[in-house]
Amino acid sequence: MPKHTKCQCQQIIKLFDGLFVKSLNTRLVCALCDGRHGKLDEPIYEPANAQCAVHQIVFAHGYFASALHEISHWCVAGKARRLLEDFGYWYRPDGRSHQQQAEFEKVEVKPQALEWLFSLATQRLFVASADNLNGADCDDLAFRLAVSAQARAYFAHGLPPEARLLFLQLQQTYGGFVTLDKLYWPEEKPTNVA
Repeated sequence: MPKHTKCQCQQIIKLFDGLFVKSLNTRLVCALCDGRHGKLDEPIYEPANAQCAVHQIVFAHGYFASALHEISHWCVAGKARRLLEDFGYWYRPDGRSHQQQAEFEKVEVKPQALEWLFSLATQRLFVASADNLNGADCDDLAFRLAVSAQARAYFAHGLPPEARLLFLQLQQTYGGFVTLDKLYWPEEKPTNVA
């Protein structure tokens, strides 16, 4: 894979591929480094097919946060959805109606909760994204609260198997330390947080 000077994600690609290429036939791909430009430089999950024998999680623009986000979707997808392009989810771009936004947010809670944990493990800033800047006006607080509640549930009850394996490797590699008190938004008033 050619190394693009704007991409800062070679370490996470190597880490992910080391964990999952052989075991689950899945690799992480930077669209920018892979020569995908313009409309092709967008995140997508491509299951193995006649042109490529390996499943590919493609993240956009060489962004570390995009890599973590797309990995998070893969971690919650499950075996059946991993056989479908983009895990079989519909995606409507920015500009969604209230109903479309509610559907979008419902499928984003678990991946973004994992992304938050991965971000902490890598000592990166996490920003929850309702991803609808040009759509119906909405307050994203309810969405962010759902993400934080899910992140705390994962922390307390365990992550999906691949997510757990990756999370532990990310902590070891990047030195991030996660505690329950880090999984609250400033607007939340945690009580009795350990």
